Amino acid sequence: MRKNKSTFLVTGAAGFIGSELVKRLLKNGETVVGLDNLNSYYDKNLKKTRLSNIEKCHKQHEGKWFFHEISIEDKNELQKISKTYSIQVVVHLAAQAGVRYSISQPKDYLESNLVGFFNILEFCRNNDIKNFIFASSSSVYGGNIKTPFKETDNVDHPISFYAATKKSNEIMAHSYSHLYSIPTTGLRFFTVYGPFGRPDMAPMIFANAILNHKKIDIFNYGKMVRDFTYIDDITETIFRCCYKPAIIDSKFNPREPSPCSSQSPFLIFNVGNNSPVKLNEFIDLLEKKLGVKAIKNFKEMQPGDIEITISDSSRIKDWIDFAPKIKIEEGIEKFATWFKDFYGFY
Repeated sequence: MRKNKSTFLVTGAAGFIGSELVKRLLKNGETVVGLDNLNSYYDKNLKKTRLSNIEKCHKQHEGKWFFHEISIEDKNELQKISKTYSIQVVVHLAAQAGVRYSISQPKDYLESNLVGFFNILEFCRNNDIKNFIFASSSSVYGGNIKTPFKETDNVDHPISFYAATKKSNEIMAHSYSHLYSIPTTGLRFFTVYGPFGRPDMAPMIFANAILNHKKIDIFNYGKMVRDFTYIDDITETIFRCCYKPAIIDSKFNPREPSPCSSQSPFLIFNVGNNSPVKLNEFIDLLEKKLGVKAIKNFKEMQPGDIEITISDSSRIKDWIDFAPKIKIEEGIEKFATWFKDFYGFY
């Protein structure tokens, strides 16, 4: 990949996806400024370990790395960043994550995912950013039952507040792209998993319970279907988008407007494996790779959950000549091996 002589700002740099992207950029010799508030939504030690891994990567490669522990809700701190560095590319991955947590603590999502997102948009506007990439989510498809999900589908019916904030991000970002000509790419991620993943996600929850011989709650009696997407595929997708800013759709028809392109330099893409897996099958495979049988506790589906997510990722393949491809068997084997080693299960 051709080196871009730019300085990258990556928010959520200590997060699951953010930390992997930072390492990928450093290996490519880039200068990366990372932001993260290291909040206590989940284990801070995991975030600090990710940062430690970035430091190791930094020492082994030519890229330059600068980290700041700040919140994107703090506009004053963001202004200090803009005065300290000459940023050209922004990859915004910081957010309050989690569908279920948004049901009990919606205010956290208002502050991080809406106020914080607005601050990042203002940062882009005031610093003449040449390429803005942000994380959206498959959750925006809400209660849609037609699968696979396509970017041209209607996403006006979110069924969780988390999904509503992600949908709002897409709309806010489009307005800024239109008003200030900011090349903007929104990526709708589908069930990302892998080593150093988020502890509130099913793979981590299940692996921990299985190896500790505790019950695992299986919602919707295991009939959920997910498009599990391995972290390396997500990282490679974002990385390639870093070198290909969004463009105006020359074929855009305002009489029949596309939901995923624009008269402005704005694009929306699905990023999923396009290989759906039933939750029960996922658990069976995880049991096999961990070498321990799960104690299963079947339950009804929870509010805010989507029963089926399947991605049509053909548009991202056409755009960057890459789409997720790592099979679930390979991904789970890598995840299980890492989990046992990292948490000391021998």
